[in-house]
Amino acid sequence: MQDAVAIASMKLKYRALSPLLNERLRRQWAATEATAYGWGGIHAVSQATGLSANTIRKGQQELADHQTKPHTVLPKRLRREGGGRKRKTESDPQLLKALEALVDPATRGDPESPLRWTCKSTYTLAEELTQQGHPVSARTVGRLLRTAGYSLQGNRKTKEGGIHPDRNAQFEHINATVKQFQRRGQPVISVDTKKKELVGDFKNGGREWQPKGEPEEVRVHDFLDKKLGKAIPYGVYDLTNNQGWVSVGIDHDTAQFATAAIGRWWKKMGRPRYPHASELLIMADGGGSNGSRCRLWKVALQQLANQLQMTMRVCHFPPGTSKWNKIEHRMFCHITQNWRGRPLISHEVIIHLIANTVTHQGLKIRAELDHREYPTGTKVSDAELLRVQLKRHSFHGDWNYTITPTQMKVT
Repeated sequence: MQDAVAIASMKLKYRALSPLLNERLRRQWAATEATAYGWGGIHAVSQATGLSANTIRKGQQELADHQTKPHTVLPKRLRREGGGRKRKTESDPQLLKALEALVDPATRGDPESPLRWTCKSTYTLAEELTQQGHPVSARTVGRLLRTAGYSLQGNRKTKEGGIHPDRNAQFEHINATVKQFQRRGQPVISVDTKKKELVGDFKNGGREWQPKGEPEEVRVHDFLDKKLGKAIPYGVYDLTNNQGWVSVGIDHDTAQFATAAIGRWWKKMGRPRYPHASELLIMADGGGSNGSRCRLWKVALQQLANQLQMTMRVCHFPPGTSKWNKIEHRMFCHITQNWRGRPLISHEVIIHLIANTVTHQGLKIRAELDHREYPTGTKVSDAELLRVQLKRHSFHGDWNYTITPTQMKVT
């Protein structure tokens, strides 16, 4: 009866002290309790705390050594260097490579992205790795994914329609095409139109440092100011060099405006970077001014190909996946953060804010105002479309195609 009371008392004390003790202090406290208990103390303390008998004996030895050498300085480490279980990547050097091979085809967008996400769960990946001869737990897979730059993502507005059955296959096709172009030193760009903005002293979401109690005053209602107009930023992002170009239009977002922005990027940034390029890979959304069904986009691309004397290869993202476009989270998101909380009072301010957007990863952006007019409602006849030197690829020719110049210049 007395032993049961003593063990219950030790159990209560251990529960109260355990969160405050590290590994060394825990076993040394258990050792003092065992010594004070007397004969059978190690067994009683082990029963009360759950610590092993060997751990308690080690604590008693440490206390005895300290009594014989009271001036001994205890080591800072709780365990000797190299102690503990080795990481899985050390005992299995091929594990990380095998995991990357599994995740890479299912990765949304380019695998070099600093922010990546996969459609496979950690449990599925752990099962597949184990079957390949790399026994690993789902928790370890999660840790390896975080180390490799993946992260758990919250809900985001990304569903724009039904899921196409060839969606993942198109992602794999885009990924393979990007790698092929980069290996050959050919330029790869991601293009899209950023959200249109009203120019003037309108409210812009976010916050900015201001003297306390002195927020910048803006208009109550967001109505278009006909004198100031609007801004239509069309972006071109160079995946290989982490550089971007933004043409800020003032008229309409049309296919001619889109291809003019690509042409400006090539003249100002692309040609100096790729002087020997003969092809250009363009990744674009499935809709909008650069949509896969837009006839004017193909005609305008033909004109651009003739002008630059370059072959244009286009890969469209499947329906409902425009948010996976690399330009969205490599360039546009940083532009939005840079001008957050600041009224876009003029086109000059917008150009300045875009051009001064930088990141720790070395992103550089140039911007320019496009004053030209781009009328809407332009019709493309069947005859005009047939004159486009368009070759559809074997896999989803409606999403993947090549446009070559109608007449190559002889150099």
